Amino acid sequence: MKVYLDSIGCRLNQSEIERYARQFLAAGHQLVGVMEEAELMVLNSCTVTAAAASDSRQKIRQANKAGVDRIVVTGCMSTLRPKQTAQMPGVIQVVPNSQKDNLVADFLGIPPGEIEFETVARQAVPGSRLKTRAFIKVQDGCDNRCSFCITTLARGSSRSRTVDQVLADIAAARSGGVQEVVLTGVHMGAWGRDFKEAQHLYHLIENILEHRDIPRLRISSLEPWDLESDFFNLWQDRRLCRHLHLPLQSGCAATLQRMARNTTPQDYAALVQFARDRIPEVAITTDIIVGFPGESEEEFEETLAFVEKMQFAGAHIFTYSARPGTPAAKLPDQVHNYTRKQRNAALRQLGEHSKSSFYQQFIGKTLDVLWESAESAEGDHWHLTGLSDNYLRVSAISDQNLWNQITPAHLTGWNEGVLQGEILHSGVKIDMKNALQK
Repeated sequence: MKVYLDSIGCRLNQSEIERYARQFLAAGHQLVGVMEEAELMVLNSCTVTAAAASDSRQKIRQANKAGVDRIVVTGCMSTLRPKQTAQMPGVIQVVPNSQKDNLVADFLGIPPGEIEFETVARQAVPGSRLKTRAFIKVQDGCDNRCSFCITTLARGSSRSRTVDQVLADIAAARSGGVQEVVLTGVHMGAWGRDFKEAQHLYHLIENILEHRDIPRLRISSLEPWDLESDFFNLWQDRRLCRHLHLPLQSGCAATLQRMARNTTPQDYAALVQFARDRIPEVAITTDIIVGFPGESEEEFEETLAFVEKMQFAGAHIFTYSARPGTPAAKLPDQVHNYTRKQRNAALRQLGEHSKSSFYQQFIGKTLDVLWESAESAEGDHWHLTGLSDNYLRVSAISDQNLWNQITPAHLTGWNEGVLQGEILHSGVKIDMKNALQK
């Protein structure tokens, strides 16, 4: 059977799709990279925002229009809107999050545990752009009660995967040639709290660095209140990427209180400063919601001022989207859509300026880059793009196809959101752009 796999939304969804890929391969089925070739589509859906829910529905319609008449939908949309999802064209099965771990086995009619996929090397899901990185699920669910978030309803309480399970997935990724592993979960900082003998995320990362030879280990989103000073000692191992994604959501204390966030701007700023002191050249990125109920012009100005002060390396700016079932949806003083969009644009502009400033401080320096794409260029050369460990997008020209390799690049300029680099061979700069012009 030819299977097309896709996901909408978070990195956790991508991690789960990659796990399905290994299971289908172990059961003898084929993965395809285009809908038109598929006999079955599995979609890991999202409904965290109205836009994500719309994208999920659109993906189902696209697949059905492409001729896929057997579609299995799992994820948050299938959990929160099962009847509506089941009525969509081509959908033959809706699998809630509580049952998604056994999705492949249940669909194929194989008893759980009898698909021997643990020894199957990780392969990039066909059509995926993230072939050089593997997302490894370490935890699911969330015990926080942020007033705007639907995830707790969709994924339930926090549940941790064991160290051995995580190490096994990383081994499979490594055997598939992956150079970078990204640890992901809904509430990463809660990892280990539900064990009989409670542990901290620190212990999981320590085990990975000790027992696996992965060249790069990246951590996805972490709530700022979960981090203690000892946590930053882990970065003494240079394989741990110098990138922290710390969701802020608002730079105004009053707004954060209505959001039921367990932090304040002052505490957040202190944590960021501590991280920057302990991890040289660390990239701090964040999430921010604009137009939250009750957000006055003065409160929004507080957020603008705070974001400017933080000088983030990047920011995801979300326009508040009321999700049915969340406390925030019932709050008074909902902000007008026009105002939300205006604030989004203003904050996005500030975020891009901050990102540009962070990137440009690295011009003239040399960083190791994992080359994630390689396209043929003039004269048997290659146009490469990739990421440094501190999440800088870099572009370069090379006389070799260096896809999925980590090499040093001397950074020479900045153009449209990307740093320009020159490949270093044995410590010598090779200016391939000038070579091509000659």
